[in-house]
Amino acid sequence: MKIYLMTDMEGVAGVQNWDWTGPGKPYYAVGRELLTREVNAAVEGLFAGGAGEIVVSDAHGPGGIDIQILDPRVEIQRGWPDEMWPLGLDSSFDAVVWVGQHAKACTPYGHLCHTQSLDYIDESVNGVSIGEFGELALCASELGVRAIFGSGDEAFTKEAQALVPGIETVAVKRGLRGGPTEDLDVEHYGRQVSSARHLHPVRARELIREGAERAAARAAADREYGVVRRLQPPYQRVIKLRRSERRQYPTLMRASHPTSFIGAMNKWGKERPVAG
Repeated sequence: MKIYLMTDMEGVAGVQNWDWTGPGKPYYAVGRELLTREVNAAVEGLFAGGAGEIVVSDAHGPGGIDIQILDPRVEIQRGWPDEMWPLGLDSSFDAVVWVGQHAKACTPYGHLCHTQSLDYIDESVNGVSIGEFGELALCASELGVRAIFGSGDEAFTKEAQALVPGIETVAVKRGLRGGPTEDLDVEHYGRQVSSARHLHPVRARELIREGAERAAARAAADREYGVVRRLQPPYQRVIKLRRSERRQYPTLMRASHPTSFIGAMNKWGKERPVAG
């Protein structure tokens, strides 16, 4: 069984706020170590559950994997092919899993929740609100690749289970604030989503290893496990953004494709998005 392992940093136990997530920030090196050790825990579980090959995708913006301590049995991918989406995933993979994933933008009780950037208020496709998990999960659906496991904050696990019923998830922390955030500017939104209660990282890794092993074993035994529900074409993607004086594009943007969700994801960058 060939596994694509998608990583992010904001959903990792012990990554407490934005000071842990990028170069020049005081705890960035610690954040990278915490993420990599969670990845290693998932890798150990996946191999124990029947995986034969694992590709780890370092998808955190400035990079999140410390390759010096990464499990040597895996390959690591950084960067994307010419067509950005589906981020190097293809139909040769049997399943995709997520480690360190956060909830979508404006999720009540989400920790460090966002979609691509703090500018986003919401992203939807055919009326279904999605985040970064949903973007890749729906690409996987189009390719016939199953979504079998995800770890991150509690709000993310609920989001994943709503889109992929029955998916194995592990919550390693939970956000503490549930108030409305749509009208906040970027700075105040970033502060609003920075409070959480975390499992100890060692305990989080134990749970991730156990959950990943269960997921791999279930996927090996049941071909229907992890199948992502398909949305019907045509695909209409809509993004709502916060108002900002520094941004030159509109606060509501649309892109569409008659037959392919992946095509709709790749449309921006080739042509100017249409203001809604």
